[in-house]
Amino acid sequence: MMALLLFGLFLILIVTGVPIAFSLVLSSLVYLLIAGVPLTVIPQTLFAGLDSFVMLAIPAFILAGNLMNAGGITNRIIDFANAVVGHIRGGLGLTNVASSLGFAGISGTALSDTASIGSVMIPAMKKQGYGAGFSAAVTSISSTVGPMLPPSLPMIIIGTLASISIGDLFLAGAIPGVLLALGFLLVTYIISVNRQYPKGERQTIAVVGKTFMGAFWALLMVVIILWGILGGYFTPTEAAVVCVVYAFIVGKFVYKELDLKQVPAILLTTLRSTASILLLVGFANTFGWILVSEGVPLLIADGILSVSENPIFVTLLIILLLLMVGMFMETIAALVILFPVLLPVAESIGMDPIHFGVVMVLSLMIGLSTPPVGVCLFVASTFAEVPITKTIRELLPFFGIAIFVLLVVAFVPSLSLYLPSLFE
Repeated sequence: MMALLLFGLFLILIVTGVPIAFSLVLSSLVYLLIAGVPLTVIPQTLFAGLDSFVMLAIPAFILAGNLMNAGGITNRIIDFANAVVGHIRGGLGLTNVASSLGFAGISGTALSDTASIGSVMIPAMKKQGYGAGFSAAVTSISSTVGPMLPPSLPMIIIGTLASISIGDLFLAGAIPGVLLALGFLLVTYIISVNRQYPKGERQTIAVVGKTFMGAFWALLMVVIILWGILGGYFTPTEAAVVCVVYAFIVGKFVYKELDLKQVPAILLTTLRSTASILLLVGFANTFGWILVSEGVPLLIADGILSVSENPIFVTLLIILLLLMVGMFMETIAALVILFPVLLPVAESIGMDPIHFGVVMVLSLMIGLSTPPVGVCLFVASTFAEVPITKTIRELLPFFGIAIFVLLVVAFVPSLSLYLPSLFE
């Protein structure tokens, strides 16, 4: 009964427009008051959720991404992607998706991809005759590729929650992330051909090489992260700090676009982003503590397994639950609350924790472009100056391919586990 009160109040707060973090803490506060539990539980669980050395990687990776953006990385990645695929029908749309694939190694969050790439690509696509809704849809959905590839903040959260190797999680998301990008490229191309969207001129090898060298230093960041973590040279947190130093050097001395006067503003932006993420993680941990104390994880596990113990059916139930949760809840909050709850269920049907982590992140990423809480959907539609309903209509074929890739990844574990197995 108390658990229903907790969930009911939480949903009411979300529906009325209260931010996720405050919905979590307010519903937790009401529960504690009614249950007579000391309110000291809130600060204790909040700080317990943040008391991890690995969590320091989050502000460092965010800072590295902001430094690279200020240093001119976004335009260089777009230029390289356009040089490679811009001559194909629907070239700018394909460039949009390819840019998200390249940009994935910089930010680690889908929202950053949408904002950075969308601010450049959406006006350019509209100018060349692409539909505003289509431009917003491509930008929104392709940004979901980012968190599948290193440095991925959701993967860092999972690694912290379950004491799983973050390096293995980074590797595990690589093939699914590339498959997702290829699927989006295919849909973009088919729609572009049907609508006869424009194509650019084929670039020479010299131009492709030049744009590649422009993007090389940014793309090298991914190599540094994986090489350092998997090679045992530094921890994920140390890798993040190395990336900050690397991003500063590249932006200041290689690209020469990073002005020291920009640094205070970059630090302030990083602090705001970090504070919102960590506050969300902390309050979600309080909410999760209450769920555990109420025995909700066991009830959910027993409920799912009581319906069926067939691994295929249970996997489909978990995916359906995650897709629904992704429509209403921010990704990191959903991970902190649900990953510890659903992991035992996944393990009971023989699913590897790393594989399950990839499936969970991919499921929740799709929710970033779905109403009513799809932040990437709202940001892209704002840049395109188009009603959200129009963007949603354009997103439907992309949702189809995203769910297809999700199901393939869920039922073919080797797609996630092959690369980590090479470094055992």
